[in-house]
Amino acid sequence: MAMGAAARAAAADAVVTFLWVLCASALGAATAAVTSFLGVQEVPGAGHYALLVTACLLAALLFAFDLLCGALGGASFNPTDFAASYAAGLDSPSLFSVALRFPAQAAGAVGGALAISELMPEQYKHTLAVAWPALKVDPHTGALAEGVLTFFVTLAVLWVIVKGPRYTVLRILMLSVSIVSLILAGAEYTGPSMNPANHPAHSATAPGGNLKGGAPAPRVLHVPFGTVCAFGWAYVNNWHNTWEQLYVYWICPFIGSMLAGWVFRAVFLPLPPKPKTKKA
Repeated sequence: MAMGAAARAAAADAVVTFLWVLCASALGAATAAVTSFLGVQEVPGAGHYALLVTACLLAALLFAFDLLCGALGGASFNPTDFAASYAAGLDSPSLFSVALRFPAQAAGAVGGALAISELMPEQYKHTLAVAWPALKVDPHTGALAEGVLTFFVTLAVLWVIVKGPRYTVLRILMLSVSIVSLILAGAEYTGPSMNPANHPAHSATAPGGNLKGGAPAPRVLHVPFGTVCAFGWAYVNNWHNTWEQLYVYWICPFIGSMLAGWVFRAVFLPLPPKPKTKKA
């Protein structure tokens, strides 16, 4: 990739990552607002309604960013995408391009986290309280959880994109279901790098995590997943230069994504045809 093209790709990555962190960090607030508007926060099974709303919002967000990334020439907001594509044999980015795009994504993530912190309406500020990485277990368990979850979500994404249905809407729906399922599976281990934390959907007049009348509020999902997204919030909270942040949210997700790429390549991609030897 030429220097100019690499610089343009890095700029596109910075813009997309900025917008992704800005929008994905607001999914919790959006879910709370929608469930409140629909009046389903106090009904039985409110948590299931919140999950359904989150999945629908995530699907819409993924669809919009699929179009945006395509319009920007293949921009990305997750550096593990490069590792997975390279391991699967789908792409071979140059080291110069990667060296430009990784810092650009990190800068975009920091900008997005700062922007949403300022732009979020006051009544929904509490939904950002857990939008940054937060280990709920010891570092080794958290690192293992991040690696395993990244492996499975990357494998699912590769399969859906390469082997899945041709129609974009179906692909997005499959991705949304896969992501939310894995988020729920790992929500008790780490913060929102791969799997977002659960947080009560407070109403504006119901402090303490309860709805009016004392009923417990449903849990909503926050979905700013991705290593640089975790870095953005860690930087805002001065946690970006710790060993735990590097170990749990960078090293292990990269290992998981590369393993997923290798497995996908070995299981789902056909072997290249052997060159025919000419008879003498």
